Amino acid sequence: MARHNFNDLMAFVVVAREGSFTRAAAHLGVTQSAVSQVVSGLEARLEIRLLTRTTRSVSLTAAGERLLQAIGHRFDEIESELDALTELRDKPGGTVRITCGDHVLKTTLLPRLMPLLREYPDVRLEFDINYGFRDIVADRFDAGVRFGETLDRDMIAVPIGPDLRMAVVAAPSYFADNPIPRTPSDLVGHRCINIRFPTYGGVDAWEFERRGKKLKVHVDSQLVFNTTVHVADAALAGVGIAYLPEEEFAPHLAEGRLQRVLEDWCPAFSGYHLYYPSRRQPSPAFSLVLDALRVERRQRR
Repeated sequence: MARHNFNDLMAFVVVAREGSFTRAAAHLGVTQSAVSQVVSGLEARLEIRLLTRTTRSVSLTAAGERLLQAIGHRFDEIESELDALTELRDKPGGTVRITCGDHVLKTTLLPRLMPLLREYPDVRLEFDINYGFRDIVADRFDAGVRFGETLDRDMIAVPIGPDLRMAVVAAPSYFADNPIPRTPSDLVGHRCINIRFPTYGGVDAWEFERRGKKLKVHVDSQLVFNTTVHVADAALAGVGIAYLPEEEFAPHLAEGRLQRVLEDWCPAFSGYHLYYPSRRQPSPAFSLVLDALRVERRQRR
């Protein structure tokens, strides 16, 4: 039986994941025409079309989707095993890719991982700031960071921080001109600052709980961001009411620049977790990252 050239399979996987021959060529370090020829050759040998091409996009056919699901993760496993070979060297090395949000990167990941980089100069870190629920297997990340209650069951999840609480806040100047909400339902009559998460495309309802009673409130958002970075700044400017984990407002609350309301409707919930696929063998570099971030349960209290 004729042996397949695995280079064409790798080229197909990269094109399928990137959704573009141009981006795939840049990733592989070759020309766009070379990638196109390789993938066309693969389709010719298999006698089936794997990709649908238009002037603006590239998408998978049913056969292409089946092939990607069958072989994509195997190339990831090969890369992981090759990275694992660095364990045979004096110092671990390789790249660890993590998708996460701005705040946890600034307050947790960077402070704990910078010493690791100084100790292991061959370890490289790549962070993807994203508020969508990225598919870390399909997008070839080593790990992601999310709140514990949002994780998929087939992932290994490791706590990297304490339990958190949400906080509803606004500037004192805002409450000087508007009534203080006494229940979550009162928020409907207020100007609010919200976030549009890319996974769903819409603006999420604000969720509350007290004494076992849960409420979801769809607030009126005069100002919407796609990250949390500027939410506190907008609240400080008196634009409206904001809703984020309390640690993102902590300095402003402590110094009275922001005022908290509805605190009894914001119970604690499982905080940030690093998660990664259960089927993937961690590389030595990733194991170092995991050890640097891991927080034992007794430390979280």
